[in-house]
Amino acid sequence: AVYLEESGGGPVQAGESLRLSCTISGFYNNNYCLGWFRQAPEKEREGVAAISSDDGFISYAESVKGRFTISKDGAKNTLSLQLDSLKPEDTAMYYCASDSGHVGPVSHTTHGVDAYAYWGQGTQVTVAS
Repeated sequence: AVYLEESGGGPVQAGESLRLSCTISGFYNNNYCLGWFRQAPEKEREGVAAISSDDGFISYAESVKGRFTISKDGAKNTLSLQLDSLKPEDTAMYYCASDSGHVGPVSHTTHGVDAYAYWGQGTQVTVAS
């Protein structure tokens, strides 16, 4: 089984930064996509950023481009999301996710919820104005 666990969320003021981490275990495929998603109250879960296993493909939602940075450390099986210049509208539960792997090299990333098979429990980010 694949397990993902997020950490690093918390309350911050607008303009401040946070760094979210996701520890991944039990994954054995060399070709995969990892993503960060968020869900605000009464809103649908949305993709924020995604990265391919070889770091060749990285993508961001328009709302976070230039402010958020996704990265991973393969040796430590850790996925990170650096959140800078936070805004009140960034307030949400943040989730990391992994797809089920690819037979060959990853050709693109996706922010679609249905493309990801494994999810963490989430970490809350609250941005005060």
